[in-house]
Amino acid sequence: MQNSKAAAAKKQKLKGCSALCCSCRLSVSSSSEEAESSSSGRYPTISSLTHAMVQERLDRMIREREEAKNEEMRRRRRRAERDEKTKFIVMIAMEKSSYDPREDFRESIEQMIIANRICDPKDLRRLLNYYVSMNAEEYRGVILEVFHQVCTTFFLSCKQPSSHQV
Repeated sequence: MQNSKAAAAKKQKLKGCSALCCSCRLSVSSSSEEAESSSSGRYPTISSLTHAMVQERLDRMIREREEAKNEEMRRRRRRAERDEKTKFIVMIAMEKSSYDPREDFRESIEQMIIANRICDPKDLRRLLNYYVSMNAEEYRGVILEVFHQVCTTFFLSCKQPSSHQV
């Protein structure tokens, strides 16, 4: 009877790793593996190699999960900071027929920039996208030209030194 138990134990040792490497789920090493490895001399056993590989992969998975959590927290913080800085501009589109759409767009764009104190490139881009998306395709070229002219007039004239300053 003892022979059969000893034979079964020896057979289990020879069988190698079972689920997640010798059933030591998250441990780095096990005493039975150390004894087996030290008795085999200078070459490690297949079981100890697979155990190390599984353990390394588990550690990497844990690190990756922690890094992903940290990155998500950083993204949330950046998004919250960005949202605090974002202005909310209310724009109402209205249908209008015009004999001079170029002049109407110019007036409208100028009014929006002045009324909402828009000077940030990101906000200007949003305003341009709004005008392009809200109007028919046939007016896109006119909108782009007028928008460029208005921005050039407003923002480049502010940066150039005036001629009567000495």
